[in-house]
Amino acid sequence: MAGTQTSAAAVGAGVEDRIAVASNWTLVWWRFRRHHLAMFSAAVLIFLYLIVICPDFFSVQDPERTDARQAFIPVQSLHLFDDGGLAPWVPAIAGKRNTVTLRMEWTKDPQRRVPVRFFARGFEYRLLGLFPASIHILAPVDPAQRIFLLGSDRLGRDQWSRIMYATRTSMTVGLVAVTLSVILGVVLGGISGYVGGKTDQVIQRLIELLQSVATIPIWLALSAALPRDWTPIQVFFAITVILSLVGWTTLGREVRGRFLALREEDFVLAARLAGCSRMRIILRHMVPTFLSHIIATSSLAIPVMIINETSLSFLGLGIRPPAISWGVLLQEAQNIQTLALAPWLLIPGGLVIVAVLAFNLVGDGLRDASDPYSH
Repeated sequence: MAGTQTSAAAVGAGVEDRIAVASNWTLVWWRFRRHHLAMFSAAVLIFLYLIVICPDFFSVQDPERTDARQAFIPVQSLHLFDDGGLAPWVPAIAGKRNTVTLRMEWTKDPQRRVPVRFFARGFEYRLLGLFPASIHILAPVDPAQRIFLLGSDRLGRDQWSRIMYATRTSMTVGLVAVTLSVILGVVLGGISGYVGGKTDQVIQRLIELLQSVATIPIWLALSAALPRDWTPIQVFFAITVILSLVGWTTLGREVRGRFLALREEDFVLAARLAGCSRMRIILRHMVPTFLSHIIATSSLAIPVMIINETSLSFLGLGIRPPAISWGVLLQEAQNIQTLALAPWLLIPGGLVIVAVLAFNLVGDGLRDASDPYSH
């Protein structure tokens, strides 16, 4: 009995020693990984950003390939096994024109199957924009055949492949816009809180001005002011800048409040006496003290940016075709008649919900893990 108690005490002492020497980031990670829902959401986000890195690999065909004769083809579900063995296939689709409405009506042909294979060759692309490649995660065995895992739109374009490219655009806009917002919020909020005086007054009045004006009219006005002849890349960066210029104010206020409390601390005074510049004191000494809070706040801001971009693109004021984003794809679902014919066009809206929910859960987990008083 005494030996058991001694070993338990030794284990407890070892755990305490491990915690005592662990860095703040290690403690945050230990607390975060106990949040199982946040860990699962982080895995979902990692998968989405794998698609962002290489949407071509996950596409089954060229997203811009059109064929009006194959419009509104329904979802072709993937089957992995055939005759008891691993032999992936999708059911063939047969079309027949309705003599009354003159529309093509598509039905599954139980007599025919389209064999497919994983990691097969398809249309050519440039991996990471640098290296020529043609391997895709899935492709039909016969290159002349087309498959539509999530159906096709009114122009006969593959919805699955377009969603892969749209994921890259929408997820990148949210990440880049939040990065710019964090930079603006930390720099301007830090200067406001550390310098004070007239500089603080000017920055605070700017924040109050931006927060007092309704956000949606600002987005609409700035987006509508973009030249119509701009390329999709120019529009992409312009929308990113617009979202970041409007979204930095809340973080700027939070950073200012923290700096007002930190600027009288001993380590700040020591850095000032050592001859450090104001910007070095802000970025190297004050910001790291609450960097975990900034990361948690940023993770909660990314879904807001994604929704904002999707809303603008859905209204036709954000990213415009031929660029592809979740909002651009949802434009196809504006017509009730179209939805009745092709309900799978709403799938991008489900992806928006999944991404936003995953970011919120990860943000909640990071916020709880970075708060030492939450446990």
